[in-house]
Amino acid sequence: MELILTIALFAFSSGITPGPNNIMLMSSGVNFGVKRSLPHLFGICIGFPAMVLAIGLGLSAVFQSYPILHVIVKCVGISYLLYLAWLIANSSAKMNGKVTVTPLTFIQAAAFQWVNPKAWIMGIGAIATFTTMQQALAPQVITIVSVFFCVALPSAFVWLGFGVALKRILKNQRQQKIFNVSMALLLVLSIIPMIAP
Repeated sequence: MELILTIALFAFSSGITPGPNNIMLMSSGVNFGVKRSLPHLFGICIGFPAMVLAIGLGLSAVFQSYPILHVIVKCVGISYLLYLAWLIANSSAKMNGKVTVTPLTFIQAAAFQWVNPKAWIMGIGAIATFTTMQQALAPQVITIVSVFFCVALPSAFVWLGFGVALKRILKNQRQQKIFNVSMALLLVLSIIPMIAP
């Protein structure tokens, strides 16, 4: 039980802090509201634990054998984050009466986890920290994945809720544009620690 609480604390502290997923969820809440952002939210909450499961059950060994694959995934992830920052900066729920950008779908959000550098750091960190070679690996990984799933849902709803609350404050297109550009800049800033060796 103590191990589960420790994993939960790690999952909460790393999952509630600003990062690409949370910034994008908050932006989605501002621009599209709760209902249209739910596929995005569930894509994160299911996609991330699925990625941690894959890492724990063997993908980390592939990266150790072929480090260039890790570099490629990291470069693709950073490029995609920059593209998402551009989309956020230029998004608006309505412009001239037409919807100009749509929220991420479930599949897009789940797939994004595979190129999200923060998600990789969290997943690899959790597997390295909370598993031991003295016990069977699969049950330990399943425990970690289950805890991450349970913690991800409330954390994601908090950030989506921030976005919906901010939508009530942002009364006009100009304010929403300033918010979107600010979120895009935060997303770009969240990449900087991932670039450093």
